[in-house]
This record gives sequence, C-alpha cells and structure tokens, in this order.
Amino acid sequence: MDREQEEMQFLGLFGIYLESFKVVIKWRKIFSQITLSLILPLSVIFLAHMEISHLLKWKIRHNEFQLDHYTQSGTEKSKKLTHLISSEEATLWLFNIFYFTFLLIFSLLSTSAVVYTLACIYTGREITFKKVMSVVPKVWKRLMVTFLCTFLAFFAYNLVALLVLILLELMFGEMLIGDILVIILLIVYIAVFVYLTIIWQLGSVVSVLEDSCGIKAMLKSKELIKGKMLITIVIFFKLNFSLFGIRWLFDIYFVHGRWRFGVLHRVGFGLLCLLLLFKLILFGLVIQTIVYFVCKSHHHENIDKSALSDHLEVYLGEYVPLKSKDVQLEQYEDA
Repeated sequence: MDREQEEMQFLGLFGIYLESFKVVIKWRKIFSQITLSLILPLSVIFLAHMEISHLLKWKIRHNEFQLDHYTQSGTEKSKKLTHLISSEEATLWLFNIFYFTFLLIFSLLSTSAVVYTLACIYTGREITFKKVMSVVPKVWKRLMVTFLCTFLAFFAYNLVALLVLILLELMFGEMLIGDILVIILLIVYIAVFVYLTIIWQLGSVVSVLEDSCGIKAMLKSKELIKGKMLITIVIFFKLNFSLFGIRWLFDIYFVHGRWRFGVLHRVGFGLLCLLLLFKLILFGLVIQTIVYFVCKSHHHENIDKSALSDHLEVYLGEYVPLKSKDVQLEQYEDA
C-alpha cells in the first residue's frame, strides 16, 4: 500500500474503496491466483447451491402434490411416494450440510489468504502464491476459533430474541401494544445482528494479524470500530446489497429462467453472476482489511512494520502469530 498508516485515519468511504482498488490492480497477479484457487470455488459453491437446492425442493414439492391429490392413502403407490419424499428430504439435508461445510472452509481460507497477502504488501515483504498457500492452513485454524466463538454468540443472541418474542406473545397476544413491541424488537434485533456481524468480520482480520483469536479478537474488534462505526455500517450494507443483487439476478435469470430463456442466455447470465460474485468477494475481503488499518490509524496505533514482517514469516512450517508486545501497537503523537 502506498499510504503510510498515519495517513489512513483520514480515509473516508470513497478513499477506502479507492485504496482497495489500487491494491488489487497493482498486485493483480497474486490476487488473481488467490481468486482462481480459493475465491472462485467459493463463488461456484455459493451459486451451485441455489440451483441444486431449488431442483431438490421442486422434486419434493412435486411428489408431495402427487401424494396429496392423486394417490389414495394406504396404497402401494402411496407408500413408495412417502418413502421417496423422505429420501429426498434426507438428501436435501445432507446436501445443505456439505454446502455449509465447504462454504465455511473456502470462506475462511479466502479470508486468510487475502489478509495475509495485504499484510505482506503493507510491510514490503516479498510475497508469492506458494508462500501464501503454505501459511493459509495455519492461519485458518485461528479464524476457525474466532468463527466458533462468533457462532456461539449468534446462537445465544437468537435464543434470547426468540424467548423475548415468545414472552411478548404470551403477555400481549394480538393487542396493539404487542404488535408495536414486536416491531421495536425486530428493529433492535436487526441493529444488533449487523453490529455483531461487523465485529466478526473485523475480528477475522485481527485473528490473522494479532496475537488474538476467538473472544479476544472480537473484543479487540469492538474497540477498533469505535469512531468508524458509520463507515463500517455503510460498507456492510453496500456489500450485502450488492450480494443480494447478484443472488436476485442468478435466481431470476438462471435458477427460474429455464422456461423463459434459451440455454445460451441462461449460461451467459450464470457466468455474469459468477464473475460479479468472485470480484465482490475479493474486494470485500480487501476492503475489510483496509478498514482494519484505517481503524488502527484512527486510534493512533502505529503498527511496527518490521515486527509485523518478522511475525508473518513461517518458521519450521508453522504460522507464527504476532505477539502482543509487537502488535499491540505503539502510540504515535498527532502531528
């Protein structure tokens, strides 16, 4: 990155986007290799799930319709259809389990690769695709710890929200005050959900670059976003609205477009959505890391490049995380 860290605290929304674009263009070779090996498979998995799950659900609904409207209960055909539906539902469950497993793996691997690469670029260290791929599996373990802690936090949060919702229903039923409280609860739920997601995303970067993972990384992330909350929220919604737009295009023109468009049109739309998706994921990860440096600079925490460079090395085949005395960054005075 061309900017010194002290300057990054002044980057606004446009500045963060511009810096991310410049980094990807300047180092397009290494990012292209990361994209082809990790982000492209992640994108294919994401879109393929939409198509395959749609086909499986359509078959289940079709057989359920046949069972309910054209089959007498107790007959041999009824038993076969019931068994077939159960088998298809089990297949759908297994498919979803495999999908979420591989989605998580490639998502964490992609995050590890992009964050590590940007850290090497920041320190001026020579970076190669081979080195990135040798370090990524070790970094991935730290990200998994942070993800599991985040998953537990989301699970507890959703459980509490559900219990509160049930309590409101029991207390107020269909009363107007109950409906108002449910709407307020929904607004608060969405706000906290977005907040936790932002903490997790920045915590993933912290897990790679600092001697913190899991709850410690999330707490560190919570402190970092103070003062930059508005920018992080805007970036979050922009990226997620873009993702929603790609999903909508793929769903309309590819998944449900087989009866309205020819094969070439569907394939064309599918490839366009794939192209947009892997570019969005790449830039999203780069932006996420740039935001980390911006937040560090905003809190007047100056990363020692030599310490960061030393601890990004791979010793004896093991990833060495940054120690708190090296990364718990030095304070610098305002000019």
